[in-house]
Amino acid sequence: MKRVFSLKGLSLLLVLALFLSIIAGCGSKETNETASQKDEGEKTTRTADEPAWQADTSPIEFDWYVNFSWFAHKWGEDAISKYVTDKTGVSINFQSPAGNEIEKMNTMIASGKIPDFITIGWWEDAVKQMIEGELVLPLNELADQYDPYFFKVADGAKLEWYKQEDGNVYGYPNASSSPKDFEKYSEFKSSNQTFLVRKDMYEAIGSPDMSTPEGFINALEAAKEKFPEVNGAPLIPLGLNEFTDVGNSSLEDYLQNFLAIPWEKDGKVYDRRLDSEYLSWLKTLREANEKGLIADDIFIDKRPQMEEKIAQGRYFAMLYQRSDMAAQQQALYAQDPNSVYIAVDGPANSNGDEPTLAGDSISGWTITLISKEVEDKERAIAFLSYLISEEGQKDTFLGIEGETYEVVDGKPQFTADVQELLDADRAKFDLEIGASHKYWMLMDTNMTLPWMPPSVEPFKQMEDWTKGKTTSFAEFDGYNPTGTSEEGVAALKIAQEWGKVLPKLIIAESDKEFDKIFDEFLEKRDKFGQEKIDKYRQDIYEKNKAKIDASK
Repeated sequence: MKRVFSLKGLSLLLVLALFLSIIAGCGSKETNETASQKDEGEKTTRTADEPAWQADTSPIEFDWYVNFSWFAHKWGEDAISKYVTDKTGVSINFQSPAGNEIEKMNTMIASGKIPDFITIGWWEDAVKQMIEGELVLPLNELADQYDPYFFKVADGAKLEWYKQEDGNVYGYPNASSSPKDFEKYSEFKSSNQTFLVRKDMYEAIGSPDMSTPEGFINALEAAKEKFPEVNGAPLIPLGLNEFTDVGNSSLEDYLQNFLAIPWEKDGKVYDRRLDSEYLSWLKTLREANEKGLIADDIFIDKRPQMEEKIAQGRYFAMLYQRSDMAAQQQALYAQDPNSVYIAVDGPANSNGDEPTLAGDSISGWTITLISKEVEDKERAIAFLSYLISEEGQKDTFLGIEGETYEVVDGKPQFTADVQELLDADRAKFDLEIGASHKYWMLMDTNMTLPWMPPSVEPFKQMEDWTKGKTTSFAEFDGYNPTGTSEEGVAALKIAQEWGKVLPKLIIAESDKEFDKIFDEFLEKRDKFGQEKIDKYRQDIYEKNKAKIDASK
């Protein structure tokens, strides 16, 4: 973090330098005493009714690290960030890793130097390391000392959920729904998890049922036969999330949720990876690969390569998250509305049950923490309080009344030209306007529901398809052990082994070889300590369930 000073009047400062040096002893003593009092915890006299950020809107800049390599937005280039800076005095210097996120976090933690704000997936082991290493500050203590308004605008259920054993709360989530929220907004709840097909290709092969293994393979075959190339490049019959050293999310929770595989049975955590329906569908993918329907690209492509191929419409089907392809979907729609991707019934269990897709849970998606290295703790907690407040949410989602939004019949909505830009060109909208969750680090997806413009194509169909199929799995949040505990070490070893095994299962030459590879994996995970992990998961599940039950 660094203060932002103007260079205007530099010559006058030089002239005054000698005079200032003469009185520096007295002046520096007063300044140092004031700073010392602040550092030692002099408590503010502010109340919960007074937003602390309003007391000081002088220019200040914070370094804000976002632990996602794909994040590339810059603060100050769009109308919204300029407006927030003019209003609060706060500018942001966003930082993100150029390569592997885990390696970057490990390097920063080892150095003990963490940027002022950190936004990171709540499940990341680095969160625990930063808290245990005392590299981040308790938000509740900062609020007690500098900004009681935080407690007025923060969700008590979320604070209780993230309370650590020492009684402190170190991070605040985005996209988080408490059980009460989920129940209250259930009819509006949608999931990001979708099975997508390219509309024109799907319709050209007769809009087949792809929910059964046979129908799934037949559709991939038909698409490849009818559309062997897309603009001179080979068709990719099936697209997935990228393979990592610990697996592939499309072929784990996504597929398991589509198959409606339970997370628990009779109060006991269920090992979804052992489910017969799941293994049957992995064998279906093995068969698809044997028939030449799984392209080599999916084993090696990273997100940038995938985004390029989505924009080219090279995938026929995808088990993917709809929001991460919005810009590409919009580009396809502009070229040809029939070339977009639509959501259809994907893999299903043998009973044909509807999928149970993941929606917002109380853990949310990411959490944001404040570093102990931050120079101005008061401005930091005040800015966080502002962002999570209704005022901050409205400023970052809607922007400037009369310019980017207006109130019609009591309801805030984007002006016609802003809405038109949002519908036509999301990338340009982000660059020029910067509203509608461009700055998602502390977005409250429940609070912004009343301001959301009605979904339009080419996004409406995908979103609508997930409604009614969305479920909260909050009681299982954080049930996978991390860190250097025995359970954490065992879990990491098993995860890394699974990362090696999963692609081998897909490219196995026969079901017999598949079974052999999987059985060997089970033997290894037992040796690594699967039993300890099972006990850990059961314990966390029961604690989470008790928390949730208490909040109802």
